[in-house]
Amino acid sequence: MRTMWELIEGDGPLVATAIHDGHALREEVAKLHEIDEAGRLREEDPFSGRWTDIADTRIIGTVSRFEMDLNRPREKAVYIKPEDAWGLHVWKSEPPEDLVEQSLRQYDAFYAMADEVLSKIAKRHGKFIVLDLHTYNHRREGPDAPPANPDENPEINVGTGSMERDRWEPVINRFITDLSAFDFDGRRLDVRENIRFRGGYFSKWIHQRFPQSGCALAIEVKKFFMDELSGTLHPDIFQSVHKALRSTVPGLLEELKKIGSLR
Repeated sequence: MRTMWELIEGDGPLVATAIHDGHALREEVAKLHEIDEAGRLREEDPFSGRWTDIADTRIIGTVSRFEMDLNRPREKAVYIKPEDAWGLHVWKSEPPEDLVEQSLRQYDAFYAMADEVLSKIAKRHGKFIVLDLHTYNHRREGPDAPPANPDENPEINVGTGSMERDRWEPVINRFITDLSAFDFDGRRLDVRENIRFRGGYFSKWIHQRFPQSGCALAIEVKKFFMDELSGTLHPDIFQSVHKALRSTVPGLLEELKKIGSLR
């Protein structure tokens, strides 16, 4: 079975993931797809894998979410109908069962890998933080239409909807405070909690599998650092987001130390 992720393991209690960074499709899937490459790219999280180097342990998806979506429950991981995929027609005809099952075997392999990696970190450190990095669109109406209302679409949305918030409140608050305080080219980023997204299945799985030890912050960065329609990166803005995310690491580790998780 091919590998559908890149894994870099480190020693610390901080993990960064970019499970929607991937764009690749296996050949038999690509042949049955009706959606074109540009359409796929707009719904993926290109470049997000580069941000994961802020953590010792990194997991980067290498396969498109249009083959299987690692941030959805297993029964919904393969988009079948348009309503599964923002109204997009993914397939020329309904995919055969054996093709779907092969995708789901890879889905299972990913979660088995994640379980093994996070279990080792939990055993080593007691508690750990996962920065579950994603990006999201805000110009779905096209280049000539205004962007989505910024009141409802923060530049960075921190999803905490699936965790026991009281347990991890110091970590959540410190992350939001430090990220909001970062000097972002002479201004402050708009960072808010659970406005646009509350977190997907991957962060929920972490909280269910590691209820005492795992804190997954589902971080959705609005695609203001790129042209979401063409896929063109704005390098300076992208690097500034990278630096802003990196600036939160000392505070996150400090909060873990305060609650006695570092051994």
